[in-house]
Amino acid sequence: MRHVRRGWRRLARVRGTLRTMRKWLPLLAVSLSTFMLLVDLTIVTIAAPDLAQELHSSFTALQWTVDLYVLVLAALLMAAGSLSDRLGHRRVFVAGLVVFALASLACGLAPNTGVLIAARGVQGVGAAAMYATNAALLAVTYAGRDRSVAFGVWGAANGAAAAAGPILGGLLTQHVGWRSIFLVNLPVAVAAVVLARVAIPGGRGSAARRIDMPGVASFTVAATLAVYGLIRAGDAGWTDPVTIAVLAGGAAATAVFLLLERHRAEPMLDLTLFRRPAFAVLMFGAAALTAAAFANLVFVSLWAQSVLGLGAMSAGLVLAPLAVVAFVVAGAGGRLLHAVPPRHTIGWGLLLIAAGTALCTLVGPDSGWHALVPGLCVTGVGVGLSTPVLASAALAVAPPERAGMTNGASNTFRQLGYALALPVFATVVTGQARDVLSGSGGIADPAETAKRLTGGGYGGLLGQAPAEVLRTAYAAGLDRIFLFSAVLAAVAGVAVLVLLRPRAAAPEVREPEVVGFLQSR
Repeated sequence: MRHVRRGWRRLARVRGTLRTMRKWLPLLAVSLSTFMLLVDLTIVTIAAPDLAQELHSSFTALQWTVDLYVLVLAALLMAAGSLSDRLGHRRVFVAGLVVFALASLACGLAPNTGVLIAARGVQGVGAAAMYATNAALLAVTYAGRDRSVAFGVWGAANGAAAAAGPILGGLLTQHVGWRSIFLVNLPVAVAAVVLARVAIPGGRGSAARRIDMPGVASFTVAATLAVYGLIRAGDAGWTDPVTIAVLAGGAAATAVFLLLERHRAEPMLDLTLFRRPAFAVLMFGAAALTAAAFANLVFVSLWAQSVLGLGAMSAGLVLAPLAVVAFVVAGAGGRLLHAVPPRHTIGWGLLLIAAGTALCTLVGPDSGWHALVPGLCVTGVGVGLSTPVLASAALAVAPPERAGMTNGASNTFRQLGYALALPVFATVVTGQARDVLSGSGGIADPAETAKRLTGGGYGGLLGQAPAEVLRTAYAAGLDRIFLFSAVLAAVAGVAVLVLLRPRAAAPEVREPEVVGFLQSR
């Protein structure tokens, strides 16, 4: 009998372990998809030199391989959120995985830059469908402390992915080839689809809700013109007539979008939410986080490869401190900061990002990669603290039936922050480098030299300008964009601490794991 009882106890433990494993399978599926789509934001950067050489691509074209993906992702997130509210979150999530996998295959087989850029745009469509449903799937699958843990792990995947992109990109580019950075998505997507079909509960959503196609179209046009105008400004200047016309068109399209959304019965984005200081400051904080913490990493990667002469894998590892720290802090925060009000974790997280990027301004002409380590570590702590709570806090300020739209809006602002900051930072780093080169004397065309330098052309310029001058110019550009990042994150952090107030007594509580519910004041 003793052996029988022991056997039953062992069997019970095995069953308990299997139940626990099955409980977290939905989280694994969602986290895999999130990590994959966010890695693809930055993974191209580290492969840029090899990609440019094989496809004979310019720096502007390479910038579009990053920007078009982010642009489509940001433009369609809210539409995808509304679609998931109508059709069901799991259905849209799985469809996004399939589209993303097929587009990744097209990227990996691209014969030229044009095909690659187009395939990256399709990748953005699939990424939008996945990302818009992530938080909503977690919210309906988990409750209580499990939900806090789930959002913590998902936040860890968010925080680590953008910085891990260059690391994985360097490893794959150096040892396999640049095409592998896209083809590696295929097995990950297949695994996520299987997990989603097996473990994530289905649901049809609200079939009565319609997709706001005029809102989708006007928002897409506005975002596209804004990003294109900023990219062109960096290439042709702010006084260029085409630049002015494009940016003016973007402003007009934005005004049309706002007018349309204000008068529609079922808008893509409910503008009345912005009357609540809590919601408005959350959207600003989401955009500031990605802009300040991640957009500058593109230029760090180029600096590490071109100026420092590091290989692809070594250049990717330069950013490892941010990725590792963000992952650890976000994962632990979901368990340890369960009772901390969101305004503290988000606000102080943004202020830590400000402090970390400010430390990175210490990079000088003779600095090596190690000069960035302290700043990247502090930035990683800020990213790990603030990222998981942004998602759950945003869900807490909207009705449950608007979960997809709210999640889409939060993620849209995060990606717009990155998409808009990237061309702005490109203009800033190039302009600062140009000023340094102009002041040094002896350089015939400082503007063109600055463009080539900040685009990764340091080695080709060594015969045309002294190495010390080139290194000083690039370091000055990096310092300036880190300073911009620090100011932006600091302003957002203070705004969150001031405006994201705890909710007073409320008749209904929808999200018990989010402490300090938010309300319109």
